[in-house]
Amino acid sequence: MKVDSKLAKKIDTGDFIVTAECAPGATAAGATAEAAFKALGGKPGAVNVADNSHGVALSAVAACAAAIRLGIEPVLQMVTRDRNRIALQSDLLGAASLGIKNVLCMSGYHQTLIGCPESANVFDIDSTQLIELTNRMLEKGLLADGTAIEGPFSMLVGAAANPCLKPLELNLLRINKKVEAGARFIQTHAVFDIESFSGWLDAVRKEGVTKKAAILASVFPLDSAAEAQKLRDTYAEFCIPDNVIERLKKAGNNSRKEGLAICVETIKQLKGLDGLRGIHILSGGREAVVPELCAASGL
Repeated sequence: MKVDSKLAKKIDTGDFIVTAECAPGATAAGATAEAAFKALGGKPGAVNVADNSHGVALSAVAACAAAIRLGIEPVLQMVTRDRNRIALQSDLLGAASLGIKNVLCMSGYHQTLIGCPESANVFDIDSTQLIELTNRMLEKGLLADGTAIEGPFSMLVGAAANPCLKPLELNLLRINKKVEAGARFIQTHAVFDIESFSGWLDAVRKEGVTKKAAILASVFPLDSAAEAQKLRDTYAEFCIPDNVIERLKKAGNNSRKEGLAICVETIKQLKGLDGLRGIHILSGGREAVVPELCAASGL
């Protein structure tokens, strides 16, 4: 089946793409989720909805439905940490029935990193297998066991990538497998080191990946040196250079302003890189920063 989401059309037409993240948090109030989406100011072309990325939160499928009611195109994030393949397929069918047309397939942080150490993980399949499974549902209209899907299932499939992963050969192997499995867009982890990211993107481009999938570089406006240090110490994906942390320290009480300035500088440098198709703004639950960042960087 042809994918007809707005994001898919932007990929097909070669437009520069801007997406952002929304994380409503642990709420049962629909108004809270709607307020988080409205805080984005209508700037992004599509909005990722986090899937319990930092602890128990409002169902990503339910939050995506709220986004659709507001006229916002959502990208449903799905992690394999919490569901087996039965639940994953069930949620994908439910998402399609609600009009959700984009999905980002990820493994998810280990439960000990999100404040839920007592929880059992599942990892019945990994993110690449989820991409393959979702693409099978799209192209063949079949579940994993061969059961035919009733009704339309139109889902643009995306994946995540860590530009900091070493060795580079393993990094390229992973991203190639995800694209071969059916990923049509790749959102990277947050970029803070342009030189390092540029080298990764160049290698990805030479592999031919940029001709098969749209690469979107993620950015993250840091609030303080303490936040930057904590993220770097906790998550391997946050490769934050010492000079960035030092700039935030020197800024003192103006660290938030400095964090935005660093992010704006990063965006402006990223926009000129050969093979990059867009920017993805991570907000860490601070959605109101997105329109401010877009205005300052010319997105």
